[in-house]
Amino acid sequence: MTTVVLVGTLDTKGSEYDWLRDRVRELGCDVLLVDAGVGPARSAAAPDVDAARVAAAGGADLERLRAAGDRGAAVRAMAEGAAVVLAELYAAGRLDAVLAVGGSGGSAIAARAVRDLPIGVPKVLVSTMASGDVAPYIGAKDVTLMYSVVDIAGINRLSRQILGNAAAAAAGMARFRSAAPVGAAPVGAGADRPLIGASMFGVTTPAVEAARARLEELGYEVLVFHATGAGGRALEGLVDSDLLAGVLDLTTTELADELVGGVLSAGPSRLTAAARRGVPQVVAPGALDMVNFGPAETVPERFAGRNCYVHNPTVTLMRTTTAEMAELGRQVAAKLRVGPGPAVVFVPRGGVSALDQPGQPFHDPVADAACFDAITAGLRGSPVQVVTLDVHINDPAFGLAMADRLHQLIAAAPPAGAAPAGVPQAGSGGRP
Repeated sequence: MTTVVLVGTLDTKGSEYDWLRDRVRELGCDVLLVDAGVGPARSAAAPDVDAARVAAAGGADLERLRAAGDRGAAVRAMAEGAAVVLAELYAAGRLDAVLAVGGSGGSAIAARAVRDLPIGVPKVLVSTMASGDVAPYIGAKDVTLMYSVVDIAGINRLSRQILGNAAAAAAGMARFRSAAPVGAAPVGAGADRPLIGASMFGVTTPAVEAARARLEELGYEVLVFHATGAGGRALEGLVDSDLLAGVLDLTTTELADELVGGVLSAGPSRLTAAARRGVPQVVAPGALDMVNFGPAETVPERFAGRNCYVHNPTVTLMRTTTAEMAELGRQVAAKLRVGPGPAVVFVPRGGVSALDQPGQPFHDPVADAACFDAITAGLRGSPVQVVTLDVHINDPAFGLAMADRLHQLIAAAPPAGAAPAGVPQAGSGGRP
């Protein structure tokens, strides 16, 4: 039977979870209740997974957590334990969706609990925190977040409607997923074409579109991620979830935001997952010429006098300097050479974005050369090859060359030259 897992703090939200359990069952789903609270449960029925088991799964002892009285430590331990429990339930085929409700603590527990579940598994969170910065709760996963409007403190005229909608959403998604209708196969299903993850920005779109067309001709399905910070984190997360056959990381611009202090950083782990996990990848310094900010008036004062370009009323771009480009080149090389993953870096001598070519505001061959030279020097002596093309990044030839090389890397990846399962082969509908 389709199963919705309810995970929450039953010491403070017991009555709400009792109500949700009844609603989900009325909607035709089975329910498993996981108690992630530290205090005694206040639900009408015993949880299916009690708090002691959750604490133990997180490497803690429930009684010691209660005695210590450290709420922060308790939340961390129960969050880690809940994540372990949900992973076990999913592996056992007993989880088709997750539904949670909570304030700041309960939301933090639920967000961590669902973080390691695969993309495509329904994750619904009703939170009092949903009207503010929700990045810490969603991260790079497909969490459906609902604002509770009122505090989650009992069932009343308003909360009944909101929690009822959440129960219906979770039950509906769970039933849809478990029914597996045509076109609803989970991400990474073996019957699908092999998946490629690609990074793109508006200023690198022509290159990615050319590469995507070639890869689709070769028999792949291409998932394009907008390099806005969240997009880069999502790409790295899919690699870590073993869902991608290869990565076309043409737009590494988020590294510039991380280095200089822009608003679209994907964090320090950007450009590390494929190398670490041995996933074939082709990489380019796409849009490393720019750092992103909001409206012009939001650019920090320390950057006064820099070369800035108002892309639109809400986005201001700042050109990276020669020194910054050199450091970015060193970082690209350092991130790629540490892992076992097969990788090739493509360098476009004609410029790295639509704004970086003759007549455009970010055209700076000297700064670009500093980046390119640093990449080449940093990868010297490593198995990572550097391919230099005397074209602009958005020349169709550049994207096509990256796509063809990625296909070669994927086909050559298994031991003894055997083709990996599902990789398109010559004569099977793909391009020879």
